[in-house]
Amino acid sequence: MTSKKNILQRVCYTDLVYKRINKKLGINYSNNDIENLVKKTVLEADKLDHKGKNYYIYDYTSNIRITINANNFRVITADKLTF
Repeated sequence: MTSKKNILQRVCYTDLVYKRINKKLGINYSNNDIENLVKKTVLEADKLDHKGKNYYIYDYTSNIRITINANNFRVITADKLTF
């Protein structure tokens, strides 16, 4: 099982993912702010699932799920959690 520390050491971003995260979360963060948000979400994660080729990282306090590719550790998207 991959640890939170390992994910944080290897996580990477594309230009497109910054725009996608802003759009899906309804925010207008800078690239640096988004990287800090991802770091915070991973560190404070309540649940980390490895399903197929992705990691799904859940932070129920912030109601955010981050999806990261398990092969190259590239951030794919972020979603608001609704209950």
